[in-house]
Amino acid sequence: MFLSDFYMIFIGLVILILGVLVGVAFLVLLERKVLGYIQIRKGPNKLGVIGILQSFSDAIKLFTKEQTYPNYSNYFCYYFSPVISFMMSLFIWMLIPYYFNLISFNLGVLFFFCSISLGVYTVMIAGWSSNSNYALLGGLRAVAQTISYEVSLALIFMSSLLMIMDFNFLMFFNYQKLIWFIFIMFPLSLCWVSSMMAETNRTPFDFAEGESELVSGFNVEYSSGGFALIFLAEYSSILFMSFLFVLVYLGGYELNMLFYLKLSLISFLFIWVRGTLPRYRYDKLMYLAWKGYLPVSLNFLLLFLGLKIFLI
Repeated sequence: MFLSDFYMIFIGLVILILGVLVGVAFLVLLERKVLGYIQIRKGPNKLGVIGILQSFSDAIKLFTKEQTYPNYSNYFCYYFSPVISFMMSLFIWMLIPYYFNLISFNLGVLFFFCSISLGVYTVMIAGWSSNSNYALLGGLRAVAQTISYEVSLALIFMSSLLMIMDFNFLMFFNYQKLIWFIFIMFPLSLCWVSSMMAETNRTPFDFAEGESELVSGFNVEYSSGGFALIFLAEYSSILFMSFLFVLVYLGGYELNMLFYLKLSLISFLFIWVRGTLPRYRYDKLMYLAWKGYLPVSLNFLLLFLGLKIFLI
């Protein structure tokens, strides 16, 4: 490869990251507006036309506030864990299987699972290094939940991998030209939706930040920039999980408006669920992963394996 190719890839990645950040800003705005209308009130509507600049104003406010930190915290770990968390959530976006300019991973699926499993450490370190009981409890709950649902996600994903027999995300488009995988594996796709909500710590599985018992979970001691980075990491992973669902079950990656419409609808589903469902019970969450999704995904895996062998 020539040096100019590396420059082009670097510029492409910078544009991609800027696009993700703008997308996150508008996703937050959409969430606040939709939740407002679900609760029969107005969302943000003062700043700019119908409140369209509200997220940018909040970002400026958060990043210009004074950074405070607890006296007894482990400062180095406390300071850098949100930064690493944000970086990990942006790393995953490199996996988008563009047809040009950017990187196309042949082992993209493995990279994805490595990246989301590293995200567990940042949550654990953020909770521990704050040296607060509430933050530590929130961190422990988040870690247990995330690890459990990573197992669930991996096993559900293995059925899709059996269908295409490749680790490259681009292949999902080639195998879904005639029929989308959601029709072939409908129960699994529903398991995937609820697992990705648990993986991103979203309602009804937001036990990492159970306000009634933990104040705000592992991020309770964070303010200004640190809180903003944790917030950005969460919403960027929501966007990516929505993208992944469209990629695997709704026809793969296409360069057209329908793809982005599907992506927006799945992101909207996250918000809709938050406005509709109450928080689940923690023991039931664990039972759901280990006694519900684990046997279901293993049975489907055996079914698709049998079909694959039978058809070959």
